[in-house]
Amino acid sequence: MQLDWRAIAGPTLAMTTTLAAVAVDHRLFGVPNPAALLVCIIAFAGSLSGLRSAAVTAAIAIVGASLFFLNHRAVSGYETADLVRLAMLAMTAGGTAAVTGLLRQWMLDAFALERQHHATAERLSAALDQVDIGIVLLNADTRAEFINRAFRDYFALPDEKADSKPPFIALMYHGRDTGAYEMPADELNAFIARRMEMMRIGDSTPINIKLKDGKVLRFSCTALPDGGRMLSYTPITDLVRHTDDPSDAEYYQALRGGGSDRALARALRAAE
Repeated sequence: MQLDWRAIAGPTLAMTTTLAAVAVDHRLFGVPNPAALLVCIIAFAGSLSGLRSAAVTAAIAIVGASLFFLNHRAVSGYETADLVRLAMLAMTAGGTAAVTGLLRQWMLDAFALERQHHATAERLSAALDQVDIGIVLLNADTRAEFINRAFRDYFALPDEKADSKPPFIALMYHGRDTGAYEMPADELNAFIARRMEMMRIGDSTPINIKLKDGKVLRFSCTALPDGGRMLSYTPITDLVRHTDDPSDAEYYQALRGGGSDRALARALRAAE
């Protein structure tokens, strides 16, 4: 059975200190009251191994201090001042053991909870990288805290730039500079301004975004409780299916935003 050195370090140190103080004080020369040093040892034991080790260390410290005061004078016995010191040491030792032991347990629980949250976030991040919906999570300062794989692929966003937590405006300019959008250059600035305004006010009205490669994404913005935003880019290109009747092509194009208003009106009238 392997010994836990953390658990025995405090009690061993307290016992060694008290025995050394008693021996030196009795055989060589008088030494000061070791109570302050013993309290430090108790705190060390509690922070190193927890409440149980600190309590054992405190008990050893009190017993050792009792022996120290018993032989501290030429005449054995305790005076009132010695009893007061022992009582103060007992209260201080017990309080120190309780505080440091419980504080260590609280810190361990906090670290365990933090690790659990981190593992959950890692699993969620991995899951979001598997979907074909582009996801961007913005903090309250509009910086991208998370960008999933689908968004990076849609807009040819390098991993270095995505991982640098760029602001949303930088993502918009990246799409403009790389020619990702299928729209005239003179309309891009107005389009970016509209997207920025929708993001700023948390407008959840979906809009369709056409890309140069033929994909169509439906963009929507969701306001989060902490002031951040979740942006989603859902692919809707497959609304125009190759297996559909070619005569209904204009109808499906209108659904995805790729047809004219006149074509949409005709399709709706036909549906009626």
